[in-house]
Amino acid sequence: MKQWLRSIPAMHELQNHERFLHLLKVSQLDSTQLTKKLKEVLDDIRTALIEDKWTGPTPGTNSFIDELFFTLENNLEKQFSYTIEKIINATGTILHTNLGRARLSENAINHVVETARNYSNLEYKLKEGERGSRHSLVEALIKEITGAEAAMVVNNNASAVYLVLRALAKNKEVIVSRGQLVEIGGSFRISSIMEESGAILKEVGTTNKTHFFDYEDAVTPETAIIMKVHTSNFKVIGFTKSVDTEELIALSKSHEDAIFYEDLGSGALYDFRKHGIGEEPVVKEVIEMGADIVTFSGDKLLGGPQAGIIAGKKEIIDKLKKHQLARVVRVDKMTLAALEGTLIDYARGENALRNIPVIRDLLVSINELDERCHSFVTNLLQRTNSYKTKIFKDISQVGGGTMPDVELPTWVIALKHDSFTAEQLGRKLRTECKPAIVGRIQKDEYIIDLRTVTFEEENNLLDALINVDPS
Repeated sequence: MKQWLRSIPAMHELQNHERFLHLLKVSQLDSTQLTKKLKEVLDDIRTALIEDKWTGPTPGTNSFIDELFFTLENNLEKQFSYTIEKIINATGTILHTNLGRARLSENAINHVVETARNYSNLEYKLKEGERGSRHSLVEALIKEITGAEAAMVVNNNASAVYLVLRALAKNKEVIVSRGQLVEIGGSFRISSIMEESGAILKEVGTTNKTHFFDYEDAVTPETAIIMKVHTSNFKVIGFTKSVDTEELIALSKSHEDAIFYEDLGSGALYDFRKHGIGEEPVVKEVIEMGADIVTFSGDKLLGGPQAGIIAGKKEIIDKLKKHQLARVVRVDKMTLAALEGTLIDYARGENALRNIPVIRDLLVSINELDERCHSFVTNLLQRTNSYKTKIFKDISQVGGGTMPDVELPTWVIALKHDSFTAEQLGRKLRTECKPAIVGRIQKDEYIIDLRTVTFEEENNLLDALINVDPS
């Protein structure tokens, strides 16, 4: 053992080795940093030798030197590789929360890159040559698309809800139906957000039924907000009753000091109902009904970056912009650029909306999916005979806590490999492929839904299925 330890080359010898000098160039580390990383590898080897756990080449041999630097290179690669990486989403779930929700459009991506690479007029008025406000950058677009008098953007919809309640209802009453006290991802609850904001929650009705008179009887001089929360992430069916937005708006207008606020959650700027998809209210419609203020997400049905959008009456929005919390929850230039790139396609109208991946994936035709599945299987079987395949009708999910009751008809590909179980195939595609691939497993079959796979990604997917083939 001592002989093996003495056979490990001295550090100065390793520092002069061609592999070390090469790593200095390619790793962009200085000699001190790389030496430290090399010492860590040597310490691990010495410990393994002392504990009689070393299974590598004999120290002092060329094979040992190769193993030493191979380990060093792997350690450096792991340390300096990105932890956020591209994934091919073959699950068919469009707004997959675990996989980053909405993909951005090319317009939004290009605008983010340009904004990130250069200085910008984030808070500067070019015409006047003076300081400006980031709140104004996308406000005109939101106003045009929603019909609101004013708007602002914060970092997510939970922040938007919190800011509204804190700024407009601190130490005052907010009336909400018990059936709308939702919990969103990560155990964040509307009731808890309200409590943190300092607003006084006044629950009305029951879980399944709330009537107009419940709200009407609850209004007092201390009522600041009559609030409606759109239940984007669940659906109550059966013996139910809720109060329409128009009725609550009329109630708020009959009380001088109360405003009507609706949290629309997923934030549909496009009317998916005309395609028979869901029942999500369009933001513009709620504004036109007379809502004083609405909030909604940017990275769900809207198809943009994570953001919380607040739109409504100018007097109220101006108050929110001046509140101290507005700076706490403000967004950065990349988010604003991504949102602006997305909103411009909405402003252009119907022809440009298919540029937004969420809308494109939601509206793709069942016939197109069928054709793509058959073409994919044909290409796969031309390159390997290790898979048994079948194509059948199935259901895609919208995801992201959005349209929970909506089932999107789709065609999927079911794969069975001659050598792997579905679980083993799934693990290989997740862990051994670049980009990683995430599909579904159902009845010991690996399921691929091309609804959420781009045409370009199909080639990556085909190559991955071939590369895991041991034959």
